[in-house]
Amino acid sequence: MTGAESVLAGKNAVVTGGSRGIGRAVVERLCRDGARVVLTYRREREAADEVCAAVRAGGGQAYAVRLDLADAAATEQAMAAADARLGGLDILVNNAARTSARLPLAETGTEHFDEVLTVNTRAVFLTTRYAARHLRDGGRIITVSTANTVRPGPGIAPYVMSKGAVEQLMAVAAHELGARGITANTVSPGATDTDMLRGANPPEALAAVPAMTPLARLGTPSDIADVIAFLAGPDGRWITGQNVRATGGLA
Repeated sequence: MTGAESVLAGKNAVVTGGSRGIGRAVVERLCRDGARVVLTYRREREAADEVCAAVRAGGGQAYAVRLDLADAAATEQAMAAADARLGGLDILVNNAARTSARLPLAETGTEHFDEVLTVNTRAVFLTTRYAARHLRDGGRIITVSTANTVRPGPGIAPYVMSKGAVEQLMAVAAHELGARGITANTVSPGATDTDMLRGANPPEALAAVPAMTPLARLGTPSDIADVIAFLAGPDGRWITGQNVRATGGLA
């Protein structure tokens, strides 16, 4: 790879939840920019293998690791294994997330709360803690949040709480790791055309979204991946502790 496609040459990355949606687009974009990537997946082995095969067909390097982020010990082990396999880590993209049934607060059970917070908050704490200990100087930590933290709606209390927490984690990490040239940022997508979005919203709700944005369309996974790639690359060196709202102008 040469020119613009080699800005991440020599860099190693971990992308959680990299088998589909935004995660897959991030893996493909980082590899296209020259990084070597370990992606994690929970259930979609075939999809993860497909991502790796596509990357390798294009001359890149990507490896899939099965990981249930609800398992704290396995999360620590997977980060260490990725670090060892790649020979060092430069970039962490916390992308994997879980939603739960859309329920009013009064009807939300503690099991729903625990399930979402375990994956969306505790696991991000664990991966980011590993990065704080082992990421090479000049590294990047990027966590995917959601525009719902500033545009909340009914029925998603655990999800919004979990994402608000990791936004603050990135702000703390930026302060603690800045002396090593490591940046930590959040990217908050708006309505992005993924399986998660379509599974959580009826078609009529999605049909109304384009009229709410100046760009008059849903976002795509590659729209978000391009923002993440910018923050992961050398041109993102002066941005840290920020929440970049990649929403297509959605207010």
